[in-house]
Amino acid sequence: RVPDRVDSRLSASSSATMPSRGGYSDGQDWNTVSFGGSSNRGGGGGQNMAQAKRDGNVSTNSRAPPPNTVTSAGFSAKRLEEETDELKHATVSTELKVAMMKARTAKGLTQKQLATALNMQVQVINEYESGKAIPNNAIIAKIERHLGCKLPRAAKK
Repeated sequence: RVPDRVDSRLSASSSATMPSRGGYSDGQDWNTVSFGGSSNRGGGGGQNMAQAKRDGNVSTNSRAPPPNTVTSAGFSAKRLEEETDELKHATVSTELKVAMMKARTAKGLTQKQLATALNMQVQVINEYESGKAIPNNAIIAKIERHLGCKLPRAAKK
C-alpha cells in the first residue's frame, strides 16, 4: 500500500490542467478544404466576360513577334512564319553516303567498329550512311583519316 503522503501529492497534481497544444485546443481541424473548384476570383469576371463576348464588345488580337526578331538559326521570325520547304536543313549527299559505305566495307569494318575507332556513337555513322545526318566537315575529315580515302565534303555556307 502507498503511504498517504504520496496519494495526496498525486491527487493535487492531477487536478492541474495541461498546457494547450499549439492553439489546437479542440484537437484535429475537420474543416473541408477544396482544391481547383470554382472559386470566385476577380469579382465574377467570367460572367461579365461571357456577356461582353455575346454582345460583341470584346476584341481579340493575336500577338505578333517584335519587328526585326532574329532566331538562333539566323532567320527572321516573319520568314520562319511564312516558311514552306526552303528552310529544311542540309542533309548528306548521295555521293558521300555511297563513298563512306564503300570505303568502310573495303576495310572490312562494321559501322560499330568504325564508330568505336573514331570514338563516336554508332548512330552518327548510321545517320551519315543513311543520309539523315546534317553534314559536318570535321566529322567527315575524321572518317577520311581513319578510312584512308577522300570523301566528298559538305558545301560551305
